[in-house]
Amino acid sequence: MSVDYYKLLQVQRNARDDDLRKATEAKLNLINDAYEVLSDPRKRAVYDQQGEEGLRRGAAQPPHSPGSGGMNGRCPDPFTQFFGPGTGRSRVTESVKPEEIFSTFYGGGTIGVNGFQSFACTDSGPGNGPRKAAAIERTLPCTLEELYKGATKKLKISRDVLGASGRKSTVEEVLTIEIKPGWKKGTKITFPEKGHDTRRGVIPADIVFIIDENPHDVFKRDGDDLIVTRKISLAEALTGHTAQLTALDGRNLSVPIDSIISQAHEEVVRGEGMPIQKEQSKKGNLIVKFSVKFPKLTSEQKTGIRMLLTSL
Repeated sequence: MSVDYYKLLQVQRNARDDDLRKATEAKLNLINDAYEVLSDPRKRAVYDQQGEEGLRRGAAQPPHSPGSGGMNGRCPDPFTQFFGPGTGRSRVTESVKPEEIFSTFYGGGTIGVNGFQSFACTDSGPGNGPRKAAAIERTLPCTLEELYKGATKKLKISRDVLGASGRKSTVEEVLTIEIKPGWKKGTKITFPEKGHDTRRGVIPADIVFIIDENPHDVFKRDGDDLIVTRKISLAEALTGHTAQLTALDGRNLSVPIDSIISQAHEEVVRGEGMPIQKEQSKKGNLIVKFSVKFPKLTSEQKTGIRMLLTSL
């Protein structure tokens, strides 16, 4: 549906910039008043019963009386949003479509070129102080080797910023993340105020990366421990077995087991698990589990094994 901008602001076609500013102020002032009254159950009840006159008589605090708190802190100050901070209310330096006023005023979201999102502001507390945009969270996949040894990851982001002139521009920045040995899935790394910076009176969002752990072909992580399962033959289970493993840092490990190995047997190698994040000099354990492969036997083989075991 097309919008008549002149009709929306109730100005003539030859209106000057100053006229447009004043008309927009008046429109936003009315929106501010209406929202504050209708969003407050007490004021709304007075308005429904007595109209605006009831509010003026003092039955409820008028929207712009001292101490009103500016829409109860739920939405940004419209003049700061559209005319900039300060008592002078500087003119808008970028065009704002009238149908976008409500989206900007009450909140909306846009996706940046790298998938980072600029969210609507959220109230940081009562009063008219700056609001902080909602944090932007992204998953950061890591291999088990990276979480074992540590690693450095560099991530390039693009963000929109609003210059002093009010003109938007896109800047690129490389964020460096130092993966520490022993970090677990769910660890969060925060870059304060690295989100889009395009709204006056709104503090840019933090960008938060959340560590995720890629599955490993050999090892499974359980807290600070590493678990590996080895397939062995029945002969190895009965006569002894030495498990040959390659650690996550490339070292060769030999784990000898001289006793009979059952399906439930677990061999614990202390200090060969994951680094402990809060105690980098210590590590968890390596737990070796076994899956015994039982062969298919002929009748003669079964008889021979039975006789052998009976004689023991």
